[in-house]
Amino acid sequence: MLRVAVIHGPNLDLLGARDPEHYGSLTLDEVNRLITAAAEELKIEVRISQHNHEGAVVEAIHEAARWAHAIVINPAAFTHYSVAVRDALEASGLPAIEVHLSNIHAREEFRHTSLVVPVCKGQICGFGWRGYLLGLLALLDLLEN
Repeated sequence: MLRVAVIHGPNLDLLGARDPEHYGSLTLDEVNRLITAAAEELKIEVRISQHNHEGAVVEAIHEAARWAHAIVINPAAFTHYSVAVRDALEASGLPAIEVHLSNIHAREEFRHTSLVVPVCKGQICGFGWRGYLLGLLALLDLLEN
C-alpha cells in the first residue's frame, strides 16, 4: 500500500475563516476528512499534519522520510522563502507534489515564486481542496508506472 505524508503549512488551521474567496469555506478538519476518504478509496495510507512553524514542517518531512513513499505538501507562505523546507524535501529523497488551494500565479507577485517546486515532481494550484486529491492521484500514477 502506498504511504503518503500530507503536510499542511502555516495558517491552514484557519481555513474556513481566513479569506474564503481564496481558500474556500471548508475548515481544515473538513479538508482532512475529504483527503482521508479519497485516500481510502485509492487504497493509499495517509498521515496528515499541519504546522505553523518552519522547523516543525522540516521535522515532518524528516519523519516522512522514515515511513512514507511520497509527500503531498502545501507549504503555504514557506513556499516563497523557505530554503529549509526546500532542502528538507530534497534530502528526503521522496517524490513530492506541491499543492496550493488558490492559484498562486494569479495573485500577488511575491506568490508567483516557489523555492519548493524545483525539488518536487510538480505543482497543483487553484483547485481548492481537490488539489490534494489530484496530488494523490499524480503520486499514485508516478509510483505505479
